[in-house]
Amino acid sequence: MAVDLESSLYSVKGIAILDQDGNRVLAKYYDDTFATVKEQRAFEKSLFSKTSKANGEIILLDGLICVYRSNVDLYFYVMGSSQENELILVNVLNGLYEAISTILRKNVEKKALLDNMDAAMLALDEICDDGVVLETDAASVVSRCLLRPDDLAFGDQSISQVGMSLLGSAKEQLKWSLLK
Repeated sequence: MAVDLESSLYSVKGIAILDQDGNRVLAKYYDDTFATVKEQRAFEKSLFSKTSKANGEIILLDGLICVYRSNVDLYFYVMGSSQENELILVNVLNGLYEAISTILRKNVEKKALLDNMDAAMLALDEICDDGVVLETDAASVVSRCLLRPDDLAFGDQSISQVGMSLLGSAKEQLKWSLLK
């Protein structure tokens, strides 16, 4: 008896963060609903135009359930199929927003997000992998994303991490010796 894992796992079709003009800041699509970047951007423009002036939290667009949230100059979107549970999508959205907010130290703005894009992308990957929802607890996501090589025990670091750490230390020492 075959089990259809696709229908038994909570999944999302895509996650996007757009700026106040509807331009992509960060987006990840997990299937071929929008196969090309051109199709993705067209969908994002349509989504933004429908939601930027609305007071709601959910919209059905092109057969996808889209939940969204805005803050200052950023719009956060989580998209799922029309059969997906809206509460799960909202939970993913809230987890993403809270994780980004914590990473950005409550300064959820485009410039801060661009400055911390690496951590934001890690948060996105911690929340959702290939469309499957892994984690929605913001504290858990942030604790995994903010782990720096300096926080690791020496034995847990890879050779490249040790090399980068030593290189960073050497650069810092050289800089201070030149400033003296």
